[in-house]
Amino acid sequence: MKKALITGITGQDGSYLTELLLEKGYTVHGIVRRSSSFNRGRIEHLIQNTDIYGETLFLHYGDLSDSSALNRIIEKTQPDEVYNLAAQSHVGISFKVPEYTCDVDAIGVVRLLDALRETGMAGSSKFYQASTSELFGSSPPPQGMNTPFRPRSPYAAAKLCAHWMVVNYREGYNMHASSGILFNHESPRRGENFVTRKIVREAARIKKGLSGRLSLGNLDARRDWGHAKDYVRAMYLMLQQPKADDYVIATGVMHSVRDFLDEAFSYLQLDWHDFVVTDPRYMRPTEVDALRGDASKAEKILGWKPEINFASLVREMVDAEMTRLN
Repeated sequence: MKKALITGITGQDGSYLTELLLEKGYTVHGIVRRSSSFNRGRIEHLIQNTDIYGETLFLHYGDLSDSSALNRIIEKTQPDEVYNLAAQSHVGISFKVPEYTCDVDAIGVVRLLDALRETGMAGSSKFYQASTSELFGSSPPPQGMNTPFRPRSPYAAAKLCAHWMVVNYREGYNMHASSGILFNHESPRRGENFVTRKIVREAARIKKGLSGRLSLGNLDARRDWGHAKDYVRAMYLMLQQPKADDYVIATGVMHSVRDFLDEAFSYLQLDWHDFVVTDPRYMRPTEVDALRGDASKAEKILGWKPEINFASLVREMVDAEMTRLN
């Protein structure tokens, strides 16, 4: 039975990846941060299942800022695969906490890679790094593996450092270390401070008469939005390859924030123009205008293709919000 270690297990991607690996017969170990308030809602259904929790799913306290904890957990769990999904992942917030963002998203990756070396697991554990389309920044679409990196935020700059550290550990220490340059991916489990979740949440509240206004930033930003379930499948496939490499994971289709509003509000038979206002507080100091990925390498080598389209994604998110309100 294979063993996987997941950082960021309580997040959107971590929860879907955990479900996928458990279905494939893995034992899954997750790293969680100590907090006075629990943030395990996305995996609570697994924790409450006595056939899973304590049998094939285990949680360990740790943090990407704590080298000793990472070493101890890796030494204890001896994972076949390590998926690093933990991060300060909000682009806008990274402008407010750039030092913390760099410590977790850049140096934290170095701590984890070095923990694998120090515990003697570098030659046997396969490593996945959650990279991001934000690396491409101002480079025009479509963005693929040969597109120059031009980060436009502290988050993107920190992730770029991590990306190149993975390359250096792969080439310098012969580690099976891969990065997935994932374009935007959403789901009903997306954090509430991300624009897609904010849109569907307020649309549902407006439909229920609980709200009357939605404040947003740049409505013209265009993104390549996919479903998190599809994207964690790509993560898994990367670590099943005999040779480590980096891949762009994307749908290849671009939509604007306005398009997302159209899809979400029209599904509820509402006109978003009646409720949405732009608020300068949500504008970023530097904006990434357009992201559309070229995932042809992943399709060719991994056999990966997205299965859930844009409209289905948005409607699933809206349905989930309506269910929560009911």
